[in-house]
Amino acid sequence: MSRWRGTWLVVHCWAVIALVIGGALWTWDALGPLAGVPAVLLAIVIVGGRQLGLAILMHDAAHGLLSPNRRWNNRLGEWLTGAPVGSDLKAYRTYHLTHHRYTQQEEDPDLILSKPFPTSGASLRRKVWRDLTGRTFLRTRGAQLAAAWAALKQQRPKTVSPEPVEGRFSDAGEALGREASFDRLRTTDVERGEAKGPGEVKSFAGVAMLRFLAVNALLLIVPWAIGAGPWPFLIWLAALATTFQLFLRVRNIAEHACTATGSDDPFTHARTTHANWAERATVAPYWVNYHSEHHLFMAVPCYRLPAAHRLLAKKGLTSRMTIAPGYVAVLRMAGSAA
Repeated sequence: MSRWRGTWLVVHCWAVIALVIGGALWTWDALGPLAGVPAVLLAIVIVGGRQLGLAILMHDAAHGLLSPNRRWNNRLGEWLTGAPVGSDLKAYRTYHLTHHRYTQQEEDPDLILSKPFPTSGASLRRKVWRDLTGRTFLRTRGAQLAAAWAALKQQRPKTVSPEPVEGRFSDAGEALGREASFDRLRTTDVERGEAKGPGEVKSFAGVAMLRFLAVNALLLIVPWAIGAGPWPFLIWLAALATTFQLFLRVRNIAEHACTATGSDDPFTHARTTHANWAERATVAPYWVNYHSEHHLFMAVPCYRLPAAHRLLAKKGLTSRMTIAPGYVAVLRMAGSAA
């Protein structure tokens, strides 16, 4: 693990977001709406990909891989990567490590995301339409808000429950919101391996929503204070409500949908997908497409996964893995049911 590269990736992600939004608004001001509208639409696509990038980097923080300094790793995961897109590091870590322990087994909390596939092409198109029209965003954030409000009101000890507040989410595009939408969440301190007493129990759902609102308030206030008005935040919000939801869904489908369920062979539990430059800018930022490698070696940081893939290929082990030529091929497979 590099001491600086994880932090650099977080800086890179935010720098791309700032430059893309700034470039789109400059294009609008300098060249007018005829060029500005396409520039803003392109910005919404790219920013949605970087928002997924923030979620991917939070995922690395959940594994303790953004920095060898545990406190700095967690701060990056809580505030600079998780909170902006509405996720909570500790809650995510709790259920995500369970996903790694029981990948594609009946105990896997993420199994409900891959079980519906393959589905029909019409069903897949409806899911995409819900993402791009903001319906997935409103449903997910509504469930988070309800969970946060209930947790803040009750302030009682919590235990694990497999059921989200608003019922079981079956849409892959809603996966990120699941960890903050549980009515009850595990009270084990994963970092220390110690159980918390009732007085130490924290409401993950409430904290996640407060962080989300606080960080997004800053994203609105800071550009406005320096004279940019609300427009940078509106582009950020439009991406968060549309393209981010779609890219998150596609990424989740690619990782485990239509792979072996119940298999004892770890090489079959996840999919690696070859990604071109456009896919790396949208649905596969920061090497997330090397998902089979991540499940084989979950202590390897994201920027080392291509090297892990090359080593597996050198040893002739990639023939045992599920590998797709691209995300279009994965979506065709996912929507191939009659």
